[in-house]
This record gives sequence, structure tokens and C-alpha cells, in this order.
Amino acid sequence: MSTPNQDNLVAKNKAYAEKFDQGHLAAPPGKKYAIVTCMDARIDTSSAFGIDLGDAHVMRNAGGSARDALRSLVISEQLLGTTEIMVIKHTKCGMATFKNEDARGVVGKNLGQEAEHECKDLDFLPFADLNESVKDDVSFLKQSKLIPNTVSISGWVYDVESGKTSKVV
Repeated sequence: MSTPNQDNLVAKNKAYAEKFDQGHLAAPPGKKYAIVTCMDARIDTSSAFGIDLGDAHVMRNAGGSARDALRSLVISEQLLGTTEIMVIKHTKCGMATFKNEDARGVVGKNLGQEAEHECKDLDFLPFADLNESVKDDVSFLKQSKLIPNTVSISGWVYDVESGKTSKVV
């Protein structure tokens, strides 16, 4: 039995595929850059950041964490030729509303003691200060031996209320 979301996917994909004419695009991004941003549903990366299909790799995770995206960034840069990384976090991010202990407590309450124990060493990567988190992630990438010094790395904040981005570092 399918869910309404699955039915929507099938219907929307059918309409998309009928008009699709971009099958010739190569896997490496045409503009040779990668974006790390949050999985927040309010962020339309294509429209907000001017990304056309095939332009860039977009890695999304809770909080737009560079640490969480490192594996994908290494593949993007080393195997697929990207030469630039933009870390783009956003205002009103849920990751700024809790601490690791809070998340573990919710897991324990909702899923039980075994699940809480399983995530006891998991760092959910919350942050208290948005701009400092952007700076920390950029610094993390610049200090990583897995990202060459030749890769341009910048940090940004997207405002979910205005739709504007501003450069932090």
C-alpha cells in the first residue's frame, strides 16, 4: 500500500519525466562547486542559491554540518573535480534549539532505553550561535587534510524570512 507522499512522487515524476531533456549531463558538476546546507524544508536550493541542474553538488543534512558532509565533500572534490565549497546555514535553524542530551532524552522517551543507549555517543552537532557555527565549519574544512588548500571555502547564512543570503566568512 502506498502513502499519499509516494503517490505524489509517482504523479509528479511522471509529469517531470515527460518533459525531461537533461539526461546528457555529466556526473561532475558543471560549475565545479559543492554546497553544504541544511535539510530544512524551507530552503529551495535551486531557486535561493541560483543552482541549475548539473551546476553543483548539494549536500543536505541537519544543520548544514560540514563535519556530517565530509565524506561526500571528499568524493565531490577528489573524484568529481569540485574546486569550491560553500557552507550555507540558515536563520531559525532547529539545531540551535537543543543540546545533545536533549536529543538523546527524546530518543529514549520515544524509542526506549536500547535506542537511547545506541545514540549515547552520537553527536547530533547542535550549535548555539549561527555565525560561529558557520565559521567553525569553514575552519574545520580548511584545517582538514582531506580538503586541499587549493579549494575555495566560504561560509554563508540564508535568512528563511527574507530569502536573502549574507556572507559570514
